[in-house]
Amino acid sequence: MSSREVVVVSVGGMRFVTRASTLQQFPESRLARMVSDDDQEFKLVNGEFFVDRDGALFSYIMDFLRTLQVSLPTDFSDYQRLQREAEFYGLYPLANLLSQEHLLKPRLEILEVRFSLQEMQAFFRIFGSCSTTIEALAEQITVFTEQQSGQGWNSPFPSQKTLIPLPLERPSHHDMVFLCGTEYSAGDQFVARYVSIKPDKRKLINGTNVLGLLLDTLLKDGFRLISTRTVASDEKVECYTFERMKRAAGLAIMMNQTPGSSGVAQPRRSQVQKGK
Repeated sequence: MSSREVVVVSVGGMRFVTRASTLQQFPESRLARMVSDDDQEFKLVNGEFFVDRDGALFSYIMDFLRTLQVSLPTDFSDYQRLQREAEFYGLYPLANLLSQEHLLKPRLEILEVRFSLQEMQAFFRIFGSCSTTIEALAEQITVFTEQQSGQGWNSPFPSQKTLIPLPLERPSHHDMVFLCGTEYSAGDQFVARYVSIKPDKRKLINGTNVLGLLLDTLLKDGFRLISTRTVASDEKVECYTFERMKRAAGLAIMMNQTPGSSGVAQPRRSQVQKGK
């Protein structure tokens, strides 16, 4: 068969349409031998290869053959069964990746937002168990500063003057600190700090509004609010705790193929979308 020909495989009643070259990714596998008619267990019926195995699990095998990586749903639990299927098809590189089950399982991620409203300023501290999430969130949040005369200070919106972005305070890789609102500087001057959170384009100065936008952003990013509490009643520090199941980065293999070999190198981590 030509590598450009289309192959139909029926596994447990589920039909899969693919290229012969996809099934031949690993020449030593049974799927590659099936395409070349070297494995008699796989019967060709009405132009389709019939395989009496689990069709749902075979969909993950097909995804692996197409992408050369294992990326499973957060609620997936049949690691041993999928590993057994991979061994049946002679896809030992896939079986080896699945043996690293602890790297493929999603992890529970915790994020905490502390909010304190004091006079005309609001203070925020965000702590997360996953540093990459904090890095991604830091790229979304920008604080802008502006200085105005106290006599003309009567608007909650930024003036037409150029706003200067300020770097967020990062005590560690797992947290960030910023504030918004106004404070007295010198003479009749006030310093105003606005907060913008992408993809929202507004620049907000009111702490309650910033808090609402921040919480909404986290909820849209897959977090779930699990508790709210007052940490220090005298300072009015409120704490919002979120959690989500963070999908593990897919494990992938690097191919270094030579004719007649499976060409499998060491597994490596593949990149996934941030915060997922």
